[in-house]
Amino acid sequence: MPEKLDNNLVIAISSRALFNLDDSHEVYEREGLEAYSRYQVEREDTPLEPGEAFPLVQKLLRLNKRLGDDSQVEVVLLSRNSADTGLRIFNSIAHHNLAITRAAFCGGESPWRYINAFGSHLFLSNDSDDVRHALENGVAAATLVSSKGGGMDSEELRFAFDGDAVIFSDEAERIYKSKGLEAFTASEQAAAHDPLSGGPFKAFLGALYRLQQAFPATEAPIRTALVTARSAPAHERVIRTLRAWNIRIDESIFLGGLNKTEFLRAYQADVFFDDQQSHCEAASPHIATGHVPHGVANN
Repeated sequence: MPEKLDNNLVIAISSRALFNLDDSHEVYEREGLEAYSRYQVEREDTPLEPGEAFPLVQKLLRLNKRLGDDSQVEVVLLSRNSADTGLRIFNSIAHHNLAITRAAFCGGESPWRYINAFGSHLFLSNDSDDVRHALENGVAAATLVSSKGGGMDSEELRFAFDGDAVIFSDEAERIYKSKGLEAFTASEQAAAHDPLSGGPFKAFLGALYRLQQAFPATEAPIRTALVTARSAPAHERVIRTLRAWNIRIDESIFLGGLNKTEFLRAYQADVFFDDQQSHCEAASPHIATGHVPHGVANN
């Protein structure tokens, strides 16, 4: 058994993102911890239904079959449950035939502190505070806000990302917020040859790109898209930044402020990450969506 996951793509996920725990969480909110624990133990042999991130996790784990390596993509469960109440979660993992073997059950404490210890590239949760802690500790993270639990039926796994404050830093977005579109455009033109700093999802995008390179370009089961409100001439700095990072994105969609949702549906995204709450709310009825509470838009 490997001691480290350094060369793998590691996704950490909360139990409430993986499974639908709404009923038991309601018991906790209404009756407290003791009633919640009793509720889970009494039902530990009743499998939980899939949650918002379940289809994404299924597709991630199926990548290992394409790679011929069962440990190349690792999904780690992080939960506020105790090991006692978490038995139902592990039983549900077995019922749904998910190859998840690593977990941290934190007995009511926040699990975010184990994200770096597991070497995680991405953390998905329903708890915005845990997500913010992960981001503060340098891990890509998003709060799942979607009412739709998955993308299309294709075996291909399609990620969509906003640009500023997600893949890139929010340095350009700060100019837009403080000085307006004209100043933003002028600034981006002047800095067109200066790469943007990396945002919280740069390392995750890089890990996806390394995984894509294990396949012939026309056969990669992962596809990535940049879906940004930018338009020409502010596009050039983005293109040159990705080139400087030596990261290829399969599709780049420069919308000039148009609503992103129909483009995400046309792209058939499995999951979409954006820092702007309004963009997430618009996309969430149609696409599994993660809000990235980072940057000036979330101050």
